[in-house]
Amino acid sequence: MTPAAQTGAPTFTRDVLPYFRLHARTPAQTGDQVIDMKSSVDRRRSPGLILAVLLLGALAMKTMPAGAQEGLALPAPASDLPASQAPEEVAVLAGGCFWGVQGVFQHVNGVNNALSGYAGGARSTAIYELTNDGTTGHAESVRVTYDPRQVTYGQLLQIFFAVAHDPTQLNRQGPDTGTQYRSTIFAANAEQAAVATAYIAQLDETGVFKKRIVTTIEIGRQFYPAEKYHQDFLVRNPSHPYIVYNDLPKIANLKRLLPTLYRPEPLLVSGAR
Repeated sequence: MTPAAQTGAPTFTRDVLPYFRLHARTPAQTGDQVIDMKSSVDRRRSPGLILAVLLLGALAMKTMPAGAQEGLALPAPASDLPASQAPEEVAVLAGGCFWGVQGVFQHVNGVNNALSGYAGGARSTAIYELTNDGTTGHAESVRVTYDPRQVTYGQLLQIFFAVAHDPTQLNRQGPDTGTQYRSTIFAANAEQAAVATAYIAQLDETGVFKKRIVTTIEIGRQFYPAEKYHQDFLVRNPSHPYIVYNDLPKIANLKRLLPTLYRPEPLLVSGAR
């Protein structure tokens, strides 16, 4: 956050959302059970607090980037990975807060697991409290394990660009700013990188986005799973203000734009193969 952004009247993005995200992302341990602190607060909050949250939420419209582009009908990639009979392949994608990106891919047919985590930095700094200042090189990411006989790498990229995030926003997504929220494809190999590079060029050429895509491609970066309290967050907290405003529309857009790839019941990390 820049010094200039720290001045002025209270805003939803600067003063309210950080509170909710901080408390939602801080686990309280009771034995082996991880308790979501924000969910506990939600159960106790008063109608007055709910109304205040809704009113403050309206201010978020003034803090979002103008013309944010999500939920667009995109052409399928002209090139894709060769057909594979392997039972599983992996794609690692970063598109802002991993709560929503994970939630999207948990609703995709052919996905066997979608795990929130960090990629781009060192193992020693793959901790939320360290990554959230944007200095570790990590991006909040999702490792998508999928069956290539049911869904292709190219189709996952189509979902990523069409509904999971806005690939024209540089080092931010919606209310979240910093390199930890950058749009990045962490390609596992040169073949994945080639498909991603070609698809970005294809989309830029079509002009479907009003601005050029700023998604970067990083090859061979290690992925590190995020803390337990981040996993399945969207499904476990559907009434969380951040989820309602930023992420539930992504699920609706997936169902609307790519119905044949949409899975009604999400596959949770706890139930993944």
